[in-house]
Amino acid sequence: MHIFYTPDINSKEYVLSEEESKHCTRVLRLKEQDTVYLVDGVGGFYSARILDANPKRCKVIVYQSIKEFGKRNYTLTMAVAPTKSLERFEWFLEKATEIGIDRIIPFFSQQSERKIIKLDRLNKIIESAMKQSKSAYHPVLQDICSFKELINFDIKGKKLIAHCFESEKISLKNAIEKSESVLILIGPEGDFNMNEIGKAKMKGYTEISLGNSRLRTETASIVACHTVALVNQ
Repeated sequence: MHIFYTPDINSKEYVLSEEESKHCTRVLRLKEQDTVYLVDGVGGFYSARILDANPKRCKVIVYQSIKEFGKRNYTLTMAVAPTKSLERFEWFLEKATEIGIDRIIPFFSQQSERKIIKLDRLNKIIESAMKQSKSAYHPVLQDICSFKELINFDIKGKKLIAHCFESEKISLKNAIEKSESVLILIGPEGDFNMNEIGKAKMKGYTEISLGNSRLRTETASIVACHTVALVNQ
């Protein structure tokens, strides 16, 4: 199944971007009348045939469309502090997209080692993972913000913060219910500090545990993402 990302599709005939056209005709060697599939990132899944296998402007025609394809019964936003090694954060984005996530908010806090990211590159990774997993939804990736800005965002749903300090924390699987909106904060490699945790609690965040092991940032993020998916099965 060959899937292409077509975020601006609005008619039955569509011309793939130059990058997607080249991949379609030169890499995959697809030709006229071959079947391809398109996803628009907001739930649309389209079956189409190639009309013109031009390597710069490959034209297709849609013969079937499905709205809200694979829509989940919950929404998940994760705020994650990007790791010093960007490859590990990229791995999280890839796997979270495959598992299912709606919104990602990179942020930096007091003990963060990275405060700059390149959205274009990271969105390409998300796009690739979206096509690989046959998802019709493209997670929204926000630009990086500070922890102070983050906890003042007006975000609907249950708000949770994971950390490694000893305290009265609730297991994530017991903190959430099916079909609800959830926001989970995962701190940097040096974790949050007690002042940040206190500020988050004042803003309505609940402290949660992801298990007994001390996890790396990207591992904790995937554990949290997968736990939410399992609860909602």
